[in-house]
Amino acid sequence: MAGAGRPRLVIVGAGFGGLWAARALRNEDLDVLVVDRENYHTFLPLLYQVAAAELGPTEIAYPVRSVFRGVENVDFRMAAVLDVDFDRKILTTPVEEIPYDYLILSLGSTSHFFGIEGAEEHAFPLRTMREAMPLRHHILSRFETAVQEQDEDERRRLLTFVVVGGGPTGVEYTGALAELVHGPLRQDFPRLSGDEPRIVLLEATDRLLPELPEKLGRYAGSRLERRGAEVETGAAVSSVGPDAVRLEDGRRIPTDTVVWTAGVWGAPEAGRWGLPLVRGGRVRVRESLQVPSRDEVFVVGDLAYVEDDEGSPVPQVAPAAIQEAEHAAEGVLRLMAGEKPEAFHFRDPGMLAVIGRSAGVARLRGLVFTGFVAWFLWLVVHIWKLIGFRNRILVLINWAWNYSSYERAVRLILPSGPTGERERTVRGEESEHPGDVPAGERSV
Repeated sequence: MAGAGRPRLVIVGAGFGGLWAARALRNEDLDVLVVDRENYHTFLPLLYQVAAAELGPTEIAYPVRSVFRGVENVDFRMAAVLDVDFDRKILTTPVEEIPYDYLILSLGSTSHFFGIEGAEEHAFPLRTMREAMPLRHHILSRFETAVQEQDEDERRRLLTFVVVGGGPTGVEYTGALAELVHGPLRQDFPRLSGDEPRIVLLEATDRLLPELPEKLGRYAGSRLERRGAEVETGAAVSSVGPDAVRLEDGRRIPTDTVVWTAGVWGAPEAGRWGLPLVRGGRVRVRESLQVPSRDEVFVVGDLAYVEDDEGSPVPQVAPAAIQEAEHAAEGVLRLMAGEKPEAFHFRDPGMLAVIGRSAGVARLRGLVFTGFVAWFLWLVVHIWKLIGFRNRILVLINWAWNYSSYERAVRLILPSGPTGERERTVRGEESEHPGDVPAGERSV
């Protein structure tokens, strides 16, 4: 670190919250150390496109060290944080202890399975790059296996893809998967009957996209059905097995692929470290985003539970994480100056979601949009927020190619670990190949 004797801020997590906090403190009179178990930032709003073979992983990821190249007061450490001693102000990693004067925790969230039998063991979550890549490989492999399968029922089971959760991620992934399955893959596998692949979106509540106005949820459902997906609302899952999904109404859907987008839970490390948790596994913080009784510790992003001016929980979305990160950074500077951090006030910029090619829904500043206009707004916002000029160009090129040709450039089945291994971080338990420190905040 550049300034010996200066205060040290440690930021745990290089998601939206951690990265934007560090960026807000560039060239300030303190040393900033960002700690993450991966050396890259993942632009999570586009992660589903990696899982649907629309984008490659390098197009939505950027090395953390490159983000802060030339910034003298910001450093990076690739390490998993095993423990935090809040009294001694020390983080423990597998190789060292890291002291801090101030601490910002931006650990994000992980998939929440609601205690549903078999979901954690058999479903594919979609929260990190290490989950998206095996999911993509698995889906492509189902087609390679099905084209050699002689039994018709088994072939249909292999080609049935169930997405659980009708929020933005579930809707967006279902749309992208429908375009992949009924577009390029139908052409790649002419021996398979066109009516054999089946995509089913299950939502336990009575409508899709509950965060948005009802008319937008209806529009999303109709567009998905036009793209060849089946949409079922009021369809609660009771169990997930290795060969089928069972619903609470007694129905059974034979499938080899269940994608879980139904909910999130705060990073489990927070509970192990003794932080005060509330619903959803989130850390209750003060209005200033400080941990109760720990003035020097801030929590931001998906992990933080703070209420907006109307008394509702601030949503677990990227704009909230970015705003909280910048507010926490300002709070650190105020503490350094001997002042009290101010209360955080969330400014809701709206929400966007796409439903495949040229269709989307949007709620921005009280206005709602559907169709191509919403899709174009989504495109502009997400490309603008991508880190690194190179990434923006790559995404633009791929989207332009996909739009004009209905083609996918990344339908490659590459090695992803031992055969059949689903590389994922289980909630509360690290896998052999730990993934990103989750930072599941969605973009606007």
